[in-house]
Amino acid sequence: MTTGSAAARGRGQARRAAHSKAVAAGARAGFVARGIIYVLIGVLSLRITFSDGGGKQADRGGAIAEIAGKPFGAALLWLLGTALAGMALWRLSGAAFGQAGPDGRKANKRAMAAGRSVFYGFVSYSVLSYAAGDKGSGSGSSDENSRDVTAKVLDWPWGQWIVAIAGAAVAAAGVWIAVRALRRTFQEHLKMSRMSPKTRQMVTVLGVFGGAARGVVFAAAGGFAVTAAVQHKPGKAKGMDDTLRSFADTPVGPWLLVFVAVGLVTYGVFSWACARWRKL
Repeated sequence: MTTGSAAARGRGQARRAAHSKAVAAGARAGFVARGIIYVLIGVLSLRITFSDGGGKQADRGGAIAEIAGKPFGAALLWLLGTALAGMALWRLSGAAFGQAGPDGRKANKRAMAAGRSVFYGFVSYSVLSYAAGDKGSGSGSSDENSRDVTAKVLDWPWGQWIVAIAGAAVAAAGVWIAVRALRRTFQEHLKMSRMSPKTRQMVTVLGVFGGAARGVVFAAAGGFAVTAAVQHKPGKAKGMDDTLRSFADTPVGPWLLVFVAVGLVTYGVFSWACARWRKL
């Protein structure tokens, strides 16, 4: 057997493994886990609206701490972290061999899949580390982390520009997420034809409303980072928790936060719909 044929056979085996039922099952479990996190963040945001949240954070760390405080919380965190690892593996396979759909092998799609793989890998690691006993992992305040990172970067040469560009990128990503949700591009990735008319309508509403709310949160967080760079004040940078709390300080009062919080819960439910009908 030549080296070339052995390499080709190895690539074929890797491609088949990437598109195996096991990887697909991991992806679907990952969507379920993502949904749980967003539902909890939305619920914690609603608590902030009506009771200041009881000292809990409306972000990923707050969601992890909320799960840990429940009966069998540690076991649930192990399952959640493992499911998110499945999502990371699926995204990695998409980066390596392309995703489902006619344009799934385009360079930009594969690059985005690689970035998402890194993100979900990090989240999975933080959840599993917390479950293993490292209470400082995964549950840290997103607000403190944002301020600390911003302060360090602002002290670098060209630090203001770096923070401003990063903030603008996050804000642009938020707008992109919201626009894609409003344009219903998520339907291209779902098995819409296999849904009943009522289910199709429900999933569409979940995707539009939930995706738009998620995009608004990202756009607002990016805007705060740009403000921190322009004013050279790290304290202006906000994580998800403070970003959500800032919606309650708008002229419409706490109702905007309620609207966004319900949207995040909706996105969590939409993630569960993705676990059922996503094209893999």
